[in-house]
Amino acid sequence: MIIAELAIFPTSEGVSVSKYVKEVLKSIENSGLKHKTGAMATTIEAPDMETLFKTIEKAHKTLVKMNVKRIHIDLHIDHRLDKDASIDSKLKAVEIE
Repeated sequence: MIIAELAIFPTSEGVSVSKYVKEVLKSIENSGLKHKTGAMATTIEAPDMETLFKTIEKAHKTLVKMNVKRIHIDLHIDHRLDKDASIDSKLKAVEIE
């Protein structure tokens, strides 16, 4: 499983971009992929890179359709090949007992 952290938002639309982020989150929700949104980014589980990048492309197109002038994208990918990983397993690994 691939775990990705994605932050995507316009930098040209003023100081509050929540209405744009909400539309991006709808496109991620429609992907059917497991995801968890935090205060600064959304973590996404994807079975492969192609599926992940299609989801990111749809998020990007969402902002383009909203006529923004500039889009910022931060993407971090963790693709473990030695064992199965998920959002939940990564959170459990750092849980304080």
